[in-house]
Amino acid sequence: MTACTHTRLLFNMRHLIVLLLCVGILNHISEALLMEKLADNKMCGDAECSYVVSMATALDDFIAPDCRFINIKKGQKVYVYSKLVPEEGGGVFWSGSVYSDRYVDQMGIIGYFPAPVVKETHKFREDTVQIPTTVYFL
Repeated sequence: MTACTHTRLLFNMRHLIVLLLCVGILNHISEALLMEKLADNKMCGDAECSYVVSMATALDDFIAPDCRFINIKKGQKVYVYSKLVPEEGGGVFWSGSVYSDRYVDQMGIIGYFPAPVVKETHKFREDTVQIPTTVYFL
């Protein structure tokens, strides 16, 4: 094998490795985008879901199964921002943020959690607005 042939072989192998890495990365990206939608509509205190609807206390621990959810520890206070309108055959999920002196690093992170994990202790807003969970910007 000549030096020129050897160089071409190494060059082609490098291209093959780069191609395989790109395919692998794209495969992971496409899998991450295919998460199941939890609901089509949600109940909020206003059209932007920026106001706290209620306060709740965690009855049990909840470990987030993916990035859409938040971890909750038993006894934590949870600010509820929206309540998903349950789909047929689906679970009941709310979105909110935890508050705890012990877990300060989690404060301000908003995510979903199963409604049965918490007990609503105070309602801030009785009147709610139903809006779609997905907003399309044109």
